[in-house]
Amino acid sequence: MARLPVSEAQIAQVVSRFYASVRAHEELGPIFATHIVDWPAHEEKIVRFWRNALLRERIYDGNPMQVHRAAGNVRPEHFEIWLSVFDETLNAVLPSDLAQVWSAIAHNIGRALRYGLERRATPDGVPVLG
Repeated sequence: MARLPVSEAQIAQVVSRFYASVRAHEELGPIFATHIVDWPAHEEKIVRFWRNALLRERIYDGNPMQVHRAAGNVRPEHFEIWLSVFDETLNAVLPSDLAQVWSAIAHNIGRALRYGLERRATPDGVPVLG
């Protein structure tokens, strides 16, 4: 059962418009540019991510936490910027009520990713927070 009444076409439109904004963004653009060489393939992967998260389809097999940790140039504070651009995109593309619900889900995911980046381990493996 779908988590949100959103269509695959709406998800694709949000992802496409969001990444167009990211590529043009002064701070986020260079971060993504160091990692993404095939934008259409990346966008398709993220469409699968959102279809998994919103429509409960099991078509995404990535590990966002691992990817963001391994990137090296993604910092916890980037998620606030990311979420701001994402919210702008949602509000531009979707009806208000749908944008708000999707935004809440995105903010939960963003908090988890940010927390994962803030954690680091000491040499003895004990996690250190923020």
